Amino acid sequence: MASGKVDPSTPSRVQGSSASTNLGSRIAPDEIHEREKQTASSVRPPTQRHLNPFVITERSEEKQLGITARQLSVRDFILLKTLGTGTFARVWLAKLRDEKAKPDKVYALKILRKADVIKLKQVEHVRNERRTLADVSGHPFITTFLASFSDNQSLYMLLDYCPGGEIFSYLRRSRRFSENTSRFYAAEITMIIEFLHDVEGVVYRDLKPENILIDADGHIKLVDFGFAKQIGDRETYTLCGTPEYLAPEVIHNSGHGLAVDWWALGILIYEFLVGQPPFWDQNPMRIYEQIVEGRIRYPQSMSPAAQNIISLLCKTSPTERLGYISGGSARVKSHPFYTDINWDDLYYRRVKGPIVPRVDHPADTGNFEEYPDPDPRTQSLYTDDMRSKYEALFSDF
Repeated sequence: MASGKVDPSTPSRVQGSSASTNLGSRIAPDEIHEREKQTASSVRPPTQRHLNPFVITERSEEKQLGITARQLSVRDFILLKTLGTGTFARVWLAKLRDEKAKPDKVYALKILRKADVIKLKQVEHVRNERRTLADVSGHPFITTFLASFSDNQSLYMLLDYCPGGEIFSYLRRSRRFSENTSRFYAAEITMIIEFLHDVEGVVYRDLKPENILIDADGHIKLVDFGFAKQIGDRETYTLCGTPEYLAPEVIHNSGHGLAVDWWALGILIYEFLVGQPPFWDQNPMRIYEQIVEGRIRYPQSMSPAAQNIISLLCKTSPTERLGYISGGSARVKSHPFYTDINWDDLYYRRVKGPIVPRVDHPADTGNFEEYPDPDPRTQSLYTDDMRSKYEALFSDF
C-alpha cells in the first residue's frame, strides 16, 4: 500500500511480454476507429458537478467505532503489523484495545510524522488527502475513511482494512492479466474516475497498480489519496505522480486538470494486458521523452478494442483525450472494450471479481509484504518551533 511520495521516482516495474486476448477478434479495427473518428472534434464542455445516480447513503461519519473521533488516540489501538511504508508515512493493521467495542474488527491506521510532512513540503497534500477521503468515503471501490486524529508528533487516518493486498502483487506473479480480468478492473476504475470527476471535481493523479487493493470478494479499493485535489474545471501545476503514469501536460508543466486520470487509465490497461507500462526506462528522463513523444507499440495479440481504447485515452493532447472530450465518462463506458460490462451489476457488486484472494480470518495479512519495524532513533521530532508555525494547519485532524 503506497503511502506518501514527494517527487516522481522510478519504482521496480513488472517485466512481461505480449498479452493473451479473447475479445476484439469479433470487432474490426476499422469499425472501432469509424465509431470514434469524431473523438478529437470537440472538447469536453465545463464539468457539471451532479449527483451520482448511485447515491452514497452511508458516510464515514455515521459509522460507529465505539468511541468518537474526537476522543481517539493512538493509545486506543494495538498496532499489529505494518501493511505499507512511504517517505513520511506508515500504514499499520490495528485493532481497538477495548475488546467490547468490536472484538473482531481490524483497521488500517495510517500514521504520518508531522516533522517529515513539513520537511518534505507535503502539508497541503496531506490536508487534501484527509479532506478528499472524507468527501468520497462510501464509494464501493474507494477505501473507506473512518476518522482522523492527531497528537504531539503524528497525524492519524483510520481506514477500513482491505485484506487482499495490492493488485500489483497479483500482476507481478501472473506477469500479465487476461483481457477479461483487465477489463473487469479497468471498468471499476472507470467508475471511480467518473465519480471523482463528475461528482466531487477531484483529480486523483496517482493511478497505478501499487495504489489499488483487492478486497475479500475480489473487487478493488483505491487507496493513497495523497496527490488528490479538488480542482473542478481549473488547472493545477504541481509535478507529482509516478514517472510511467505521468501525462504529457504534467511533464510540460503547462497546467493539468482532470484529463490526467484518463491518460493514467490508458497506461494502466496497457500494463494489465502486457505486464509493464508502455513507456519504461531505467532513466526517468528517458521515460518523460517517450511519454511526450506518445508512440505506443502494441503486441499483435492485443485485441483491436483494447488497442483502440488505450490509444484514445493516451492522446498526448488532453483536448483530444477520451474521457475529457465531449461525452465525458459516459463515452468511455460505451467504448467497445466494455461491451460485456453490466455497469449496474458491477457497481452493486453482484458479481465476484476474477481474482478472489485467500483470506483466512479478518486480521489475515498473508497478502501483504513483510516490513521491518520502524527505528525510533531515525524519526524526526516535531519541535516547538515547528508547532508554532504549522500546528494550525493540522486543525482538521
